[in-house]
Amino acid sequence: MKQYDYSGKRYFLHFYHTKERIEMNDEMIKRRRLHRRGVFCIISAAFFFSLMSLFVKLSGDIPSVEKSFFRNLVAIVFAFAIIKKEGIPMRSGGSKNTLILTGRAVGGTIGIFCNFYAVDHLVIADANMMNKLSPFFAILFSFFLLKEKVKPYQLLAVIAAFTGAMFILKPGQGIVSFPALIGMIGGMGAGFAYANVRLASERGVPGPFIVFFFSVFSCLAAVPVMLPVIKAVTIRQLMLLLGAGLAATGGQFSVTAAYSAAPAREISVYDYTQILFSALMGYLFLGEIPDGSSLIGYAIIIAAGVYMFFAQRKAEK
Repeated sequence: MKQYDYSGKRYFLHFYHTKERIEMNDEMIKRRRLHRRGVFCIISAAFFFSLMSLFVKLSGDIPSVEKSFFRNLVAIVFAFAIIKKEGIPMRSGGSKNTLILTGRAVGGTIGIFCNFYAVDHLVIADANMMNKLSPFFAILFSFFLLKEKVKPYQLLAVIAAFTGAMFILKPGQGIVSFPALIGMIGGMGAGFAYANVRLASERGVPGPFIVFFFSVFSCLAAVPVMLPVIKAVTIRQLMLLLGAGLAATGGQFSVTAAYSAAPAREISVYDYTQILFSALMGYLFLGEIPDGSSLIGYAIIIAAGVYMFFAQRKAEK
């Protein structure tokens, strides 16, 4: 019987599978690197946005919409400078992405207006916790915009998060806290915005252009609302508003980089560090201490976020 030499075939298969394993390892390393970058950026964003809320609160009795105008004006300057430095074309969004960028701008503008109103009328940790419902809204909007499937554990986490929000809204006291409700609407706007950030990034729109487009839109939207109620500001208030704008710009670039690097479902849990930053800053600089009902709400919402994070990791494994 004729004997066949399989050594060449074995060598070929060994080479092929080794090459395949190397490519898979490279892809895994790339994913982990992007994941770490997303985590770092989302925690940076949490710190900057907490600092922004502190400056907004310290700036006093200026209308919330006026505060948001200054916040976005600073962001325009920085975003435009980066666009020019990096040579990004002003039409880099492209006409095919105009609707996505507009959706991001509308959602972000609603989020800012509502969040600033909530910061002015609530403990800043409460206001920012309502804004932290945005990852759960982002999951829902991602289902409709990005066609990302909502898994049962994600749906369970969303339900738990809204249950926690009820403790901050305090409907059992006879009337829903209006500022907390506005803060919740702000979280919905932010969630819609983040879903559009992800979609725009996947289509190749540069992060600085996304920030610039949104900031210009938000400033223009603020003008007609601001003019009837505008108030003169003192030097101290102006400095605080500029500080809020600088902090917000850092947060905006960080969050854009975070959601460009990794999906919301992988990194959103780290966004809850903003509550720790906000509570610490509120206590140290404003003497604010959240009440028991709010603390229960914090615990439920954060637990829902942590549960969703670990359930996602388990599902991927």
